[in-house]
Amino acid sequence: MKKNGNSAFANLAISYVTIVMVIVLLLCSIFYMYFPKNYNEEIQKKNQIILESAANYIESSVFQRVQQIYLDLSLGEPVSIDVFAKDTLQGNHGTVLDLQDLLKNEVADHADIVSAVHLYYPKQKIMISSDSGLRYLDQEREDAAAAVSWMERLQNSDSSFVWTEAHMAPQDINRSLSDDTLVDPMISYAHSYPFHSTGADCDLMIAVDMKEEAISGIIRHIMPSDYKNTFVMGPSGTILSAADKGILGHSAGSSSLINKILSSTAVAESFTDKINRGSHEVSFHTFPSNDWKIYNITPTDNYYQKSILLQRTVLLICLLAAIVGMILSGIFTVAIYDPLKRLRDKMKGMFDNTPDAGLNEYTLIDTAINKLTRKVSSLEETLQANSPVIKHNIVLNLLNNSYSEEELVEQLQSIHIPIAYTRYCCMLIDPFSPGFKALHSKTAQFVLYRMINQLEAADFAGCHIIAEELPDKKVAVIVCTDKAEEGLLEQISGFILSEVKRSFDLKFKISLGCWVGRFMEVHKSFGEAKILAKYGFLLPEVSVIKDTSLLEREVSPNEIPQAVLLKFKEKLQARNIEGAFAAVDHLLDQMREGVYSADYCRFILLNTVSVYSDYLISVRYTPSDHVKINLYNEYTSIHDINGYREWLTDSIAVCISHMEKRSDNRTSESIEAVKQYISSHLSEELSLDTVAGKVFLSPKYLSKIFKEETGMNYIEYVTGKRMEKALELMANHNMTIEQIANTVGYGTTAYFIKKFKEKNGYTPKHYIRQLMEQS
Repeated sequence: MKKNGNSAFANLAISYVTIVMVIVLLLCSIFYMYFPKNYNEEIQKKNQIILESAANYIESSVFQRVQQIYLDLSLGEPVSIDVFAKDTLQGNHGTVLDLQDLLKNEVADHADIVSAVHLYYPKQKIMISSDSGLRYLDQEREDAAAAVSWMERLQNSDSSFVWTEAHMAPQDINRSLSDDTLVDPMISYAHSYPFHSTGADCDLMIAVDMKEEAISGIIRHIMPSDYKNTFVMGPSGTILSAADKGILGHSAGSSSLINKILSSTAVAESFTDKINRGSHEVSFHTFPSNDWKIYNITPTDNYYQKSILLQRTVLLICLLAAIVGMILSGIFTVAIYDPLKRLRDKMKGMFDNTPDAGLNEYTLIDTAINKLTRKVSSLEETLQANSPVIKHNIVLNLLNNSYSEEELVEQLQSIHIPIAYTRYCCMLIDPFSPGFKALHSKTAQFVLYRMINQLEAADFAGCHIIAEELPDKKVAVIVCTDKAEEGLLEQISGFILSEVKRSFDLKFKISLGCWVGRFMEVHKSFGEAKILAKYGFLLPEVSVIKDTSLLEREVSPNEIPQAVLLKFKEKLQARNIEGAFAAVDHLLDQMREGVYSADYCRFILLNTVSVYSDYLISVRYTPSDHVKINLYNEYTSIHDINGYREWLTDSIAVCISHMEKRSDNRTSESIEAVKQYISSHLSEELSLDTVAGKVFLSPKYLSKIFKEETGMNYIEYVTGKRMEKALELMANHNMTIEQIANTVGYGTTAYFIKKFKEKNGYTPKHYIRQLMEQS
């Protein structure tokens, strides 16, 4: 296709080229802004910072360590250094060796900065060195004495210490400085002892030969590019450290530059000076230990040469960026125009007639959008008709916390639900009651829809209500307001209850959730309302459930004692109607008054139904009308705990009554079964309730028919059988009275003896004695 001048392709190409040019110009502008007008000041600050760093490092790593050596020796540990200040050399040769070892150790510990350590005793003219041992200076050569010139300087000084200028010292102090002698540049630090004494009145001088290389090495490490232009100068202008070792110990000269540095009282300073008609950047810093100065002299052109190279590099980068940008512009233009072209071709198919070939992409898209707008309008009308269904789905997803905040806002706006409130609360309406369940499904649906419409149409001041039916036929009501007032919830609850009572004579239950501050958090309020709604079964007399203490019951781990259910089971098996009713009432009272969750209570109620169902199966209960009953279906239709009690007790009464009538026909069989059970279980519990349960009769009824059939009451019969068994066991002569008592069911021997004597007129021991005499 031919691309005309106003096509999308041309516009895209122009846009990308413009962006590339703007970016390149911006890079150039940033580069030129990078170099400020006060560039010299920036250079001076940079130099000053580097010099200060080097000076601080030399101060801490060299000068302070040298001074620390003096302090370590003056403390006299482990060998006292002032021994010859008080005594003579005679008899102290071992001490000399100890002192030399001490000095050697100090040199070894600081070998990176120290060459030798000396102790000089002026009165005795004795010097002990780490490298040469004991020396008598008045017997040495003159040039050797010159190597330790610090002695004379300290003796003539009013101060307690001196730093000497750099000097060339032979590696072997016993040799003279000649051409073939190996020399090292040294700087000596000498200090009198005691600490506050001067050189003239001191007992001892301690000198440390410091390597000049220790200073120049730090400078070379921190300032490698400016090492050759950096010097250390003493207060008198003598060069103490430099890259050129040949100028060490010589004067730095008397130029205005050197005089300016020496005369400055500032600790550190930077300035620009002319040297040999060239501009140089000068910076210096003063050492606090000895007032020496470290200074650096660098031609200014060195810095600008770097910036010129950087300028050329940046310009080259900008040029390359422009070229690459042009290439990428073409690639991006083709890449972006390709989907636009496909979109144009697809839009052509939307027209009934073939569009004019002269139309560019923009006109074609505009025409297609107008056509789509008309279709969207039609679709909006369809959506408006389906608005209730959409609203229903949105509310359900909201209550289930299925939306992000952005999605929720978009969905609510689509159905015009306002959310410009600060407080929200969810109410849950439970319509299930005997009256509602009896309604026809269409009638029940009508009741719910009418209630929802009445709620949303009701006028509650400063409040907006959203109501929606849930899948389980409950109704969720979202109250939106700016003031969280309990009176408002009571007003809405009263309106709901009165309307369903007046219009349909129904009783609903309402549970109230907590207030929340954001529409996104309504699901939390709904969750609380759902929990409270579950307690409606246990609280039939409460219409509006809002007691938040019930939420604590929901997470309670408490359980109802198993003895309560076992008691109910025992009373059923004994056919004791009153006992069974009392067990049911006790169980229900536990649920009302105890701290048990609603789900757990429903589980226990269902478990009770299961116990009752098992009992009916065990006694082969068949209703008189021979209609098969389904206890679980009947249980699910119960609406509250009162209905549960009424249903269960009525069913139990009918069942036991039916079993009593059926038992009249099996009296003889039952009595015979009781006798057999007693005979085979004499050692066990044989109470009337226990045995009645075994033959599925009530205790009262068993007692009655047993007396009628046997002529004696139940207790007398059991006692008689136990005594017969006891006499039989005594005749065997192989059991004690205590064992016999346990075998025939008596817990204590004393009670057995009492009953035996009442029955036979004599004690068991007397009876056994008679048996033994007869044998």
